[in-house]
Amino acid sequence: MSRKDYFHDPNAPTANSIAVAVSAFVQDDQGRILMIRRTDNDLYSPPGGQLELGETLTQAAVREVKEETGIDVQVTGLIGVYSNPNHVIAYDDGEVRQEFSICFRASPTGGELRESNESKEVSWVAPSSLDRLNIHPSIQLRLSHSLAARQEPYYS
Repeated sequence: MSRKDYFHDPNAPTANSIAVAVSAFVQDDQGRILMIRRTDNDLYSPPGGQLELGETLTQAAVREVKEETGIDVQVTGLIGVYSNPNHVIAYDDGEVRQEFSICFRASPTGGELRESNESKEVSWVAPSSLDRLNIHPSIQLRLSHSLAARQEPYYS
């Protein structure tokens, strides 16, 4: 399935759904950030995905990171809650979802980098190299909040 993100776009379609999503900002001991290149929109982002029935938000973050990257993580904090109604995601099946994502901070505990059906590229990226990647503005916001090491979580 492919998707297109609209951010403060007056031509964006109207949202017809909302779903809880999680993402994880993971840094290794060298300060590099775990990033994926998504298969559904060809953009770079931290790993993440939708909450499934029967799991907690942190369990979803751990599962999504493992599924998309092969890396095991432990959630260590909350970066923010992102629910901007001016960010909608249109899927090719007709769903248009309003953003609702919780971004966690996590530490790697093991595993090996690998791609998945949701990630065509998985890599550890130096923060100074992020500007070379094609990253959606809503994800850039999460990354800037993560790198700023805010004392309080962001929420919108």
